[in-house]
Amino acid sequence: MLESIEKLRKAFDEALAKVSDNDELEKLRVAFLGKKGAVTDSMKELKNMDNEARKEFGKEINVLKDNIDSAIRSFADKMMNAQIEKQIEQARKFDFTVPSSQPEGSLHPITLVQRRIEEIFKSMGFIIEDGIEIQTEYNNFEAVNIPKNHPARDMQDTYYLSNGQLLKTHTSAAQNYIMRKYGAPKKGEPPLKVLFPGRCFRNENIDACHENTFWQMEGMMIGEDISISNLIYFMKVLLSEVFERDVKVRLRPGFFPFVEPGFELDINCLICGGEGCPTCKNSGWLELLPCGMIHPNVLKMGGIDHDKYTGFAFGLGLTRLAMMKYEITDIRVLNSGNLKALKQFVS
Repeated sequence: MLESIEKLRKAFDEALAKVSDNDELEKLRVAFLGKKGAVTDSMKELKNMDNEARKEFGKEINVLKDNIDSAIRSFADKMMNAQIEKQIEQARKFDFTVPSSQPEGSLHPITLVQRRIEEIFKSMGFIIEDGIEIQTEYNNFEAVNIPKNHPARDMQDTYYLSNGQLLKTHTSAAQNYIMRKYGAPKKGEPPLKVLFPGRCFRNENIDACHENTFWQMEGMMIGEDISISNLIYFMKVLLSEVFERDVKVRLRPGFFPFVEPGFELDINCLICGGEGCPTCKNSGWLELLPCGMIHPNVLKMGGIDHDKYTGFAFGLGLTRLAMMKYEITDIRVLNSGNLKALKQFVS
């Protein structure tokens, strides 16, 4: 019986010498060590042997089994190492100086505008915070002075999730969180200045100037003796830096529950020069920047003493700002994924 073990060992060595890939190695393993393999079949003979022969044969067949298993694992490691070496050698031969045949990519126009605005406000001491897209109904509405059943909610019909939360309709949904995170500045400290961009969602009828998914950038400044003059100053700096030219604007009263007084800053349409077009709904003006002094109720819900501190907030429409800066006539282009239309924008 020991002769059969030697034959198996020899047969395995000869078969292993012919293996050239992982598939063949796996077939070899199954042929010898599988449930119906040669070694497994040989071990079934143990039941027909006497005690002495069973002891000797069992010892040798187990040694063979371990040797075959070890040889297969070693061979697999060698093949893997050889493959890695081959890949390294191919990488060494690759000429990284050869120009790529792939077209050069570009940043999205909204990304370009966002980064530019962040640079501007960072230089003025603002902190940049990320806005969370999924919000509670409280943060999105109640915390910014829009109670349940308030008619202002009709203007911000949004998408509710099965867990009761919703996709935020405006970046103002982060105001309460940020106020509670940073708090009001202590005596002698500079005002709290935070900028928080984010993607917003509303159930809109889509046209040249409306989308159900759009980008905003919220700014907020809180401190002692903050006034409308501070707000106007920051808005003028923002627009002059972004457009790098004189832009005609108008400031008119506007209703927003989270500010009092509230204003709507409109920009003269840069697509038509104020003559009227589909982008500006033929009015010559485009609503760009709702703003105002933060309502005392909002400060109170944010844990800030509204008798001691005041502040302003603004919600800049990043999507519309990108349209004006790059003279994009249809808002739908920005979410289209149309590379032909978007590749013209470079950083």
